[in-house]
Amino acid sequence: MTLMQLKYAITVAGEHSLNDAAKKLYIAQPSLSSAIHSLEKEIGFDIFIRSKNGITLTTAGAEFIGYAKSVMEQYDILDAKYLSHANFKKHFSVSMQHYTFAVNAFVELVKQYGMDEYEFEVHETKTHEVIENVKNHKSEIGILYMNNYNKGVLKKIFSESGLQFVPLFECGVYVYMWKYHPLADNNEISLEDLEEYPCLGFAQGEHNSFYFAEEVLSTYQYKRFIRANDRATMLNLMVGLNGFTLCSGIICEDLNGKDYCAVKLQSDEKMTIGYISRKETVLSPIGKKYLQEIAKYQEENYNGKKN
Repeated sequence: MTLMQLKYAITVAGEHSLNDAAKKLYIAQPSLSSAIHSLEKEIGFDIFIRSKNGITLTTAGAEFIGYAKSVMEQYDILDAKYLSHANFKKHFSVSMQHYTFAVNAFVELVKQYGMDEYEFEVHETKTHEVIENVKNHKSEIGILYMNNYNKGVLKKIFSESGLQFVPLFECGVYVYMWKYHPLADNNEISLEDLEEYPCLGFAQGEHNSFYFAEEVLSTYQYKRFIRANDRATMLNLMVGLNGFTLCSGIICEDLNGKDYCAVKLQSDEKMTIGYISRKETVLSPIGKKYLQEIAKYQEENYNGKKN
């Protein structure tokens, strides 16, 4: 297996066509096809499915391409630093469930490191995509939560995907709502108090399982329930319908503004916020710094303050 073969495979995966990839690589299409076949024979499985409609990745091929991209990125860094001495930008990507504190930590990271040396990527997305992005090397780190209900299923998925979950902190459950909600001034709120108001949850698409829900108590039979695709829509529903969602209680006013609050839910339920990463890799310095920023923000919010 050579770096050139990896480059060829990555290009074919991106173009979904041997002919288009060959043009991009400035080589003959038969030569490219031969190189890909040779690589597949060497590793013992098909990377691509070939059809009249083009080329798509097999399941094993998608995982292989993820590793290949990681290898090529590391090689490019070595080449830029020690051989060509080019001004090569390093890359950092993180995926997360819809947490403002995780986005805020990312913002602080970019401010500290700047964008001259790094290319940054952030994916605030569905639970399944957080897992897939880390599994397939699209993101170095994934931020999500586990609790007693979902941890058995998620740990199995992590193990099968070559991932590990590392806890960052544990927190109670809070009701997140518009600050003018009729219950916003309560010290605590029960699920019975919330019965007449719509509960808001993030849609998980085709992976809409209770185990993938971003909100705890996902199996509770809410009288009114609305799913939304993004945080902006959810905030609008809180204002327009006096809706609410359940969260960690860590709020970033810099991003969402001061029109929202979090009130403690009357429940013994706990959620563990943590990160997933690939088992075989060591976190980069910037990845470790990102996690430090999250820890710092969590400490600031729980140091005698519940908001």
